Amino acid sequence: MIWSLLVSLALLCFGTVARAAVVTINWNVTWVWASPDGFGRPVIGINNQWPCPKLEANVGDTLIVNLHNGLGNQTTGIHWHGINQLQTPEMDGPSGVVQCPTPPGSSIQYKFLLDEPGTFWYHSHEKGQYPDGLRGPLIVQDPNDPYKGRYDEEIVLTVSDWYHSQSIPLVQNMLSPANTRFAPPFPDTILLNDKKDVKFNFVKGKTYRVRLINMSAFASAFLWIDSHPLTMIMSDSTYLQTETAYQLHASSAQRYDFLISAIDRDSGNYPILVALDINRDFRNQTLAPAFPHNQTAWLMMDENAPLTRPTNTIDVWRPADDTHFKPLNNLAMIPAYDHLVKLDFRFCLDANGYPRACLNGKPFISQKVPSLYTAATVGENNTNPVVYGQINPIVVKKGDIVQLVINNQEAAGHPFHLHGHSFQILDRARPYAGDWPGRDVNYNPVPNRRDTVTVWSWSHAVLRFRADNPGVWLFHCHIEWHVEMGLTASFIEGPEQLRGKQFPADHLENCRVGGVPTRGNAAGNELDPLDTTGMLTISPTGYTG
Repeated sequence: MIWSLLVSLALLCFGTVARAAVVTINWNVTWVWASPDGFGRPVIGINNQWPCPKLEANVGDTLIVNLHNGLGNQTTGIHWHGINQLQTPEMDGPSGVVQCPTPPGSSIQYKFLLDEPGTFWYHSHEKGQYPDGLRGPLIVQDPNDPYKGRYDEEIVLTVSDWYHSQSIPLVQNMLSPANTRFAPPFPDTILLNDKKDVKFNFVKGKTYRVRLINMSAFASAFLWIDSHPLTMIMSDSTYLQTETAYQLHASSAQRYDFLISAIDRDSGNYPILVALDINRDFRNQTLAPAFPHNQTAWLMMDENAPLTRPTNTIDVWRPADDTHFKPLNNLAMIPAYDHLVKLDFRFCLDANGYPRACLNGKPFISQKVPSLYTAATVGENNTNPVVYGQINPIVVKKGDIVQLVINNQEAAGHPFHLHGHSFQILDRARPYAGDWPGRDVNYNPVPNRRDTVTVWSWSHAVLRFRADNPGVWLFHCHIEWHVEMGLTASFIEGPEQLRGKQFPADHLENCRVGGVPTRGNAAGNELDPLDTTGMLTISPTGYTG
């Protein structure tokens, strides 16, 4: 977040030589019939088209998206993944948190500053909806790109798992007492750029910037390009000091930017091999890791040459460790913290035997009033976590340095994403390292910074960020199915600055149409915000293991 503020200050200077633009987009969210892998099914598209469009603008621009819900049978809402939403937390998008769901036939306007350059994406943040197709790239160009001049063209490469069933029945089957193994839905296939046949021109003498985005609901993804090293220049929205990698592992929601060059000795066509990682721990050979979903894209130098090479196989995946990447600006570790937050994750069962995901013993349960609206309307009580209900609220003061520890007490790795911020990754312990020991050790003095980190099985990670962006920001596993199981916490950041906050009329109108209260505590109790009557709660009765 420190870097984003530096960028914001730079934008003030930049504005003296170039005028920032207002980019306005009009979208109608609609059902579309598509068969990207040969299996036809209804998907959620935009303006009657799918795949959804790439958005592109410059850092410093204001993006306005006028979104109409033309689905007819589902509510919706859009999250702008990785965008900090400085001074606009109401535009972040998660339904029930910063806005009401947008009802069928209704509209909503999103308006926010693109304060950082980088590779981002957008997706629905409503009831497990984005695996049905409502997601796409969001590219924020940087006129002052430090690597400008080192590449000639850009390639956007998205990877996603894909399901033949729609999301709602998948979630219903998962949230069933019969699901005693807490199993998420497993994908049917893999898509690259939301299709199967993907080719890119690869011209000798040119260097390409590849923007890789994992838009999966569940699976991580490996990437390898035959005979070509990857020069890393960005992870999520953090510029990196250049480092060479040969294989990458991108968890759901993570992004990587790297350079590849077509040099004099190159000839023929080169495969880009991508494999979905649906294993608990791909490193543990005793678990017999399997990679049933693979797809090859091609860097094309010769249309007449065959699409095959003798080296188009990988025996063992050994991806680069992203925590070893260093930020280009050499920003040192924030030296001390004011607020320690420790989150222990385990799967759990509720009183009716339904599978849930618990943080510190409780699953996240969406409440009647959006949490940001509660923060704005309960006065001085907004510093009391009681008023927010069972959203795993964590109240932090503006300006606090937060140390966030995640203990993954389960047998698989999980990607955790923080809204409204990027964090420094002080430590990401090896698999099976156990819980954080409770004391700081020899952390990376110049840590990588990103908004999504994978915490390995039976292990932990230590993150640090400055709470300088008042709002209500989710921290959750970015396996979409685990969000539906409750694997989410909520940072109530700078609540004093949120008192009396006003909301756009169209946002409030969507609440009225949907019958959603907009004032008071989580249950809508305004006269006595500490009255918990009517709050939605679920108490776990058992755990895995």
